[in-house]
Amino acid sequence: MSAMTRPDIRRPEAIDAPWLTAVLQAGGVDAVVRGFSAKAVGTGQIGDSVRFTLDYERAAEGAPASLVGKFPAAGDESRNTGVALGNYLREVRFYQQLAPTALVHTPRCWFTDVDEATSEFVLMMEDLAPAEQGDQLAGVTLDQARLVTVQAARLHASHWGDDSLDELPWVSGSKTAPASPVTDELVAMMWQGFKARYADRLDPEWVATGDWLSAHFTQFGAAHDGPRCLTHNDFRPDNMMFGTAAGGHPVTVLDWQSFAYGSGPTDLAYFLAGALPRQVRRDHEAELLTLYHDTLTANGVVGYSRADLERHYGRGAYLLFGTAFFAAMVVSQTERGDRMFLQMLSSASDHMRDHGVVG
Repeated sequence: MSAMTRPDIRRPEAIDAPWLTAVLQAGGVDAVVRGFSAKAVGTGQIGDSVRFTLDYERAAEGAPASLVGKFPAAGDESRNTGVALGNYLREVRFYQQLAPTALVHTPRCWFTDVDEATSEFVLMMEDLAPAEQGDQLAGVTLDQARLVTVQAARLHASHWGDDSLDELPWVSGSKTAPASPVTDELVAMMWQGFKARYADRLDPEWVATGDWLSAHFTQFGAAHDGPRCLTHNDFRPDNMMFGTAAGGHPVTVLDWQSFAYGSGPTDLAYFLAGALPRQVRRDHEAELLTLYHDTLTANGVVGYSRADLERHYGRGAYLLFGTAFFAAMVVSQTERGDRMFLQMLSSASDHMRDHGVVG
């Protein structure tokens, strides 16, 4: 039995066998870890993830073969962004307080904690393999899009019109949340910087969309006139795990660093615009909106019309566009990140034009 009664908050390089033993025992598994191997996994921009494969001295039934831990980003730029935007605190609080009622499929959380003063945190989750992480650049199949649409509706139905979320200051968009650091001036500055950095890779239509949106961004988000609910706010394939022929849950939603009390259809537009080829989205959008609306209804949502859904959904890709250029300028730059942000930007522009948000 480890002398450690409760795990502390530590970075991956400081993790040892007694600490992993304490994580498992805190989760109700009588096991003693003798050793382990650690390997980085995933493609996170704000946080770093590590898989710990465990070697047991003693393992009772239910002891996992491996765990995945999430930690602050090693890169200063990405880590400072996570701290400034409250992402690390927000994700820990989600798993501690909201995940049990959110209806969406999330990983089992074995242990999580955060230091509010420093934003140091640790999040130890089940290893979802053989499920595999989605890929924003590769997109998803239509069947996967249907699975995700159902998960989105379940998430949104879980706290539909739940004004108790307004009392939680770590929920973005709540009445008690601190004022957002994302001002009109900051958005305009980020867009100008993005245009300068990627000038030779930008289509004129994308530039026109960004010039228009960057002048209206904060008002655009505040103009939502429908019910609010628990939203993910970075609802894309990179933040999901998909089952494979070898097994795994069909779809699991990860990365709860940006969730908010906001517009549910914005999540759906964010996902479908970015994850499906434009023509596939166009051909199947009505079907997917019906699936979303029917799932909301099946999970207790009443009084939300199809017309309102279509209107709110049609505006929703603005967040995908804004996230693309804003995030590109505040996280550590990588080649894959560049391609991903440009893909998000272009698909969001297509969606906004398809729905008449910008001409």
